[in-house]
Amino acid sequence: MEFRLMQYFLCLAEEKNVTRAARQLNIVQPALSMQIAKLEAELGQKLFDRSSHGMTLTVAGEALSRLVSPILRDVEYAKQEMAGLNGRLSGKVSVGLITSVAQSTMASSSATVANLYPEITLSACEGYTETLTDWVNSGQLDFALINVPRRRISLTTHHVMEEEMVFACQKDASIKLPATLRFEHLADFDLVLPSKRHGLRMILEEHAATAGIELKPRLELDTLPALCEVVATTNLVTALPTIALQQSLANGKVRAHRFDESGISRSIAWVHHPRRMVSAAARAVLDIIRSDLVEAARSASNYVQPGTAAASRRRTPRPKSRSARP
Repeated sequence: MEFRLMQYFLCLAEEKNVTRAARQLNIVQPALSMQIAKLEAELGQKLFDRSSHGMTLTVAGEALSRLVSPILRDVEYAKQEMAGLNGRLSGKVSVGLITSVAQSTMASSSATVANLYPEITLSACEGYTETLTDWVNSGQLDFALINVPRRRISLTTHHVMEEEMVFACQKDASIKLPATLRFEHLADFDLVLPSKRHGLRMILEEHAATAGIELKPRLELDTLPALCEVVATTNLVTALPTIALQQSLANGKVRAHRFDESGISRSIAWVHHPRRMVSAAARAVLDIIRSDLVEAARSASNYVQPGTAAASRRRTPRPKSRSARP
């Protein structure tokens, strides 16, 4: 199978439209259709179902996509590494981020990548940990930042940081905290939490099982900014990592308290496929995201108060300003 045919096939699989794919490949539409027909004839398989709504992969097409995606990614990696010999970082980098990371640091990280590395094309998406690991496995992503899963996964895993989970409520809520706030006290409050599909909820459920309580939220929201806004405007409370609460803490809408015990945390790691190299460009992007993430967690933690009733009446401290990355 010619390398060029693989490129044409994957582009059409991504665009799902012959006209758009031809434009992306800088060829005319009949030429692309002819090349796809040639590939189907060569393989003896129908690769696309054609309809008025566009092109969708058949079972054979999905199988071919899984097989050739890593090949094209390895070729792209080789091009990037050769360009790096001249001191340039270039090429396409595809990264996946769990929602709490994407919504807290991705805007600033993307802007930094664009400013520092104009020859890098960054493609970023957010999703659940399980989905992101599947995409790294299939070669759709160079790497992903995830909540460390409890089950063993086939990807190479690198620890990034531990982040505390904290109790959060409306800044001026008339909520009486116990003298010593422990995780099991969550059962005494009206809760808004992510759903059980969400990695953060899984972590909370594990702590709940250990504490011997059952979490029964009144609301379940997987969109974290919306969840934080509910906390800021109602008497519902939550338990989230600090970076998920960063904006709400900074603008004074929400206050947060530490649980008075150790071990209420989540682990963040970055993962990649063990048989595929991480390019210099991808590592440069990773360094920026990791630095921004650690700084965001540090900044957010400065707003968090001790888990005592007296602390709830104190003014939330504001962190010292830090200069932006040049």
